[in-house]
Amino acid sequence: MSSEPDPAAEQSAGQEEEGELFEPVAPAGRLNPGLHLVATPIGNMRDITQRALDTLRAADLVACEDTRHSGMLLKYHDIRARLISLNEHNEAQRIPQLLEHMRQGGSVALISDAGMPTVSDPGQRLAGAVVAAGFHVEGIPGPSAVITALAASGLPTTPFYFGGFLPHKKGARTTVLTAALQRDCTSVFFESPYRLVDTLEILATASPKHRLVVARELTKKFEEIKRGPADILLPYYRTKTPKGEITLLIAPVDPPKWLTW
Repeated sequence: MSSEPDPAAEQSAGQEEEGELFEPVAPAGRLNPGLHLVATPIGNMRDITQRALDTLRAADLVACEDTRHSGMLLKYHDIRARLISLNEHNEAQRIPQLLEHMRQGGSVALISDAGMPTVSDPGQRLAGAVVAAGFHVEGIPGPSAVITALAASGLPTTPFYFGGFLPHKKGARTTVLTAALQRDCTSVFFESPYRLVDTLEILATASPKHRLVVARELTKKFEEIKRGPADILLPYYRTKTPKGEITLLIAPVDPPKWLTW
């Protein structure tokens, strides 16, 4: 038999190389000082990674959009944490406090009510301030309503455009939707159930046969994904008042040939 060392055997014995697909994770302990952006479930409380749970357990502070909402998630996963609120109303005031905490060697885990913080959620200003101050910032990946809806939509996924929440005012919303109808990639937006019918009316008037997807209450008990042209979805939601959180997807202006529904 050959006496040459087997590289595969050496690697399986524990020799690690830079750039491995799956890197080993140290047991949960004290986190690096700085900001840790933790993605949380968008509906189903079990949709959370082990790394996210470890981070929430180890953080000195957990900054959250709503302490009552996040408290239920932490209780479900048996996590005891020091919670502090951070939302659109108090983010500017919280930033100096949290930066001082990091200067003293502290760690902050940031979560929002659902999904990834800073993405149409509070935390953008904090993340920017932490980067500017030279402290550590990292993202702990996990659930995303945007990616979940896009993957399940049946529409082209690459590239795509994400526009966040549609404007409240009808004029501004019409401008945004008109641009989406002319875009050469799939457009993704968040919309309120109270404005969905109005939004579908705008789309059905402008382009009645344009393909749309309405993804509602993703990962929750009453999840619903409706696909079809604007002039079909509009009467459906006129007779069935939508409830819950909604992600709206608009097909590209010139869809690929494989898109046949």
